[in-house]
Amino acid sequence: MTIEMVQEVAGRLRTEIAKAIVGQTRAVDLLLVATFSGGHLLLEGPPGSAKTLLAQSFARSLDLSFGRIQFTPDLMPGDVLGTNLFNFETNSFRLTKGPIFTDILLADEINRTPPKTQAALLEAMQERQATIDGTSYPLGDRFMVVATQNPLEQQGTYPLPEAQLDRFLFKHVLDHPDRDSELAIVERFGSLTGKKGAVDMGVRPCVGPDELSRAVDTVRMVTLDRAVAAYIVDIVRATRDEPLVEMGASPRAAAALASAARSHAALDGRNYVLPDDVKALVLPALRHRILLSPAADMEQLTSSDVVDQILQRLPAPR
Repeated sequence: MTIEMVQEVAGRLRTEIAKAIVGQTRAVDLLLVATFSGGHLLLEGPPGSAKTLLAQSFARSLDLSFGRIQFTPDLMPGDVLGTNLFNFETNSFRLTKGPIFTDILLADEINRTPPKTQAALLEAMQERQATIDGTSYPLGDRFMVVATQNPLEQQGTYPLPEAQLDRFLFKHVLDHPDRDSELAIVERFGSLTGKKGAVDMGVRPCVGPDELSRAVDTVRMVTLDRAVAAYIVDIVRATRDEPLVEMGASPRAAAALASAARSHAALDGRNYVLPDDVKALVLPALRHRILLSPAADMEQLTSSDVVDQILQRLPAPR
């Protein structure tokens, strides 16, 4: 598959998603980059900002298996992974697989459940396997988690552990749409009653697993110059030396950013990575991977502010 064919695949996915999602171009782009990079995506935003519908529409446009978990305070790890149940007829245990055994998993309102249950996803997100009662079961090569969470200021939320956040390639913060987009939403969908899912809005599968695998293989061949790789490393290392940061980004973040930059370049029609590809992805790739110091809190700075300051300080390679 050529770079042009990768672009054509991405174009088809965008067209299908647009049947249900108005605006949110940035979120769709990050979903595509995460898909071609084999990463996971965390979407944060207030209720009603189309987080769940976006994930549903994306999954529907791919001809892959889809599962959804609605995270609640009483959800247990076994509800995510599955469990071995005793069968009295055969006098043996039988594995009942949980919803994690799918290609695309929508982890809806993931921060509504305590960290014990959140952590049930750790192994699956990192190693694409799930361990139940000491036995490991493989997940598919295309396994991807699209998680949604509500802002932490809302009641009944539990912050995700740092180790869990580090498994997400991107964290994207959605806001309410602008006036024109909101008007388009009302005009297009204001007459719908009852179900308002991606299927009802006409989203159909347009990319199969074989075609997606070929696109991923093509993206992996995109050239990453040593100077651009060094630029990525310098950005990540700068988060560890920043006085406003208590805990900086890990080497996993640098490797993930490099992989994402390759996908971004391919979607832009190039077989080589530019510093601009890195700049476009630094914020969603690092904002959730750093822990701010009390000094930053006193100055009312966010992680996005600090990452942006670091990016402005470091010169990009020419």
